[in-house]
Amino acid sequence: MPFDQLERAAASPAPPLPNPVLDPRTRRLLEAPIARTLLGLAWPNVAVMVAQASTGLIETFWVSRLGTDALAGMALVFPGFMMMQMLSGGAMGGGISSAIARALGGGRHDDANALVLHALLINGVLGLCFSAAFLLLGPQIYQAMGGEAGSLEAALRYSNVVFTGNVLVWLMNALASSVRGTGNMLVPSAAVCVGVALLVPLSPVLIFGWGPIPAMGIAGGGAAVVLTTALTGSVLAGYILSRHSLIRPRLARLRLALFADILRVGAVGSVSTLQTTLTVALTTALVGAAAGPDAVAGYGTGARLEYLLIPLVFGLGAPLVALVGTNIGAGQRQRALRAALVGGGVAFCLAETVGLAAAIWPLTWLRLFDAEPRMLETGAAYLRLVGPAYGFFGLGLCLYFASQGAGRLLWPLLAGLLRMVLAVGGGWLALRLTGSLTWVFAALSVALVAYGCTLLAAIASGGWFGTGRQRAISSGRRAGYPAGPRPARTAAPAAGTG
Repeated sequence: MPFDQLERAAASPAPPLPNPVLDPRTRRLLEAPIARTLLGLAWPNVAVMVAQASTGLIETFWVSRLGTDALAGMALVFPGFMMMQMLSGGAMGGGISSAIARALGGGRHDDANALVLHALLINGVLGLCFSAAFLLLGPQIYQAMGGEAGSLEAALRYSNVVFTGNVLVWLMNALASSVRGTGNMLVPSAAVCVGVALLVPLSPVLIFGWGPIPAMGIAGGGAAVVLTTALTGSVLAGYILSRHSLIRPRLARLRLALFADILRVGAVGSVSTLQTTLTVALTTALVGAAAGPDAVAGYGTGARLEYLLIPLVFGLGAPLVALVGTNIGAGQRQRALRAALVGGGVAFCLAETVGLAAAIWPLTWLRLFDAEPRMLETGAAYLRLVGPAYGFFGLGLCLYFASQGAGRLLWPLLAGLLRMVLAVGGGWLALRLTGSLTWVFAALSVALVAYGCTLLAAIASGGWFGTGRQRAISSGRRAGYPAGPRPARTAAPAAGTG
């Protein structure tokens, strides 16, 4: 089926659902206009993700007052800790939201309740495993990334605190993802607001000390993150146990099928997240080997803006997981595809706006944190070359979240691998041939464009459902999706358009 006909069919009203007992919140995801529904669900999420990202900037601002070594140390730890956020909230979290959304869309409310307990167990075990890995191997990891002397010491002090409390991040995101799977974005956003409100004053108090509270230095920033994460998780736990929640965890027999329902999306999504983190970590190592800790601080500060796009796009991606997953669960595959493309377009515009602003005024961003000449030079070169490609990163990331909702992550995995090869392999080759970081950053820019364009082309051409005219409609049933209302039939394609 040509894509223009598929899109026209997706734009037509969805047929009425035969199941009259669906909760109104679920029915909204299946029947309301796509753009209005997506933006209505996304705006509180986007606003709070921006606020949460801003607290990260505030923490970096206070840490930068401790000197360049502290800033470089934080740059060394940031990819690993951000990986925990992405794995627990984006990858496994997407698997949790997708499984719950598909269960609710298919009318399996008991399974949706049971999935909450399974989600907490999965994230709890993974959080403990990653904590142990970073606490034991932290020195070797940060040395390999270019840490030395003062920057390495600062990295370890910060890392040991945040990874001691890392399991709280995983549990909090399991709860938040469970609530988002029901289509409720407001409660997780409000819980994050509580944490943000606490972190803003707590971070400088613990870093520099105040009254009877001793100064903890860079470790104080990590302690503030752990404490506010614990508070956010407590708020979410209170909600999900209340009568207001659409799903409620219950002690029940553990079922392999429900673990598999989460992991078949979350595990593959985790590989994609690891690709993103490994790309930044290896590029950091290239910069450190070529130009030293000051350049690492500049690149890390510039790349932090790229990482801050993740929570911004996640504001759109989290409701998109629920929207796509619920429609896939109900058999409305064309509507799910339409939602993905609408979300991807909005994400591109948001991310590209940020990237162009950073490319035009790079020093405005960088001077918030330090004024060391080598740091400013490296960070500005990165933002001028990579910033204009941020829109493609936002596009690809949003389509990754949509693919989680569809339970189809092969193309995001391949696109992430392509990005890593072009960024790291191309950057290494450029450094060997020219000795200039400029060409390393050019390789990063090309990699982002390839990432976004590859995912867009694959999904728009029916990559979720296979190829061919009938596969786009029928492959979901062969893959085991629950039965639901069939999409409206479309006219046969005109001659020459097949």
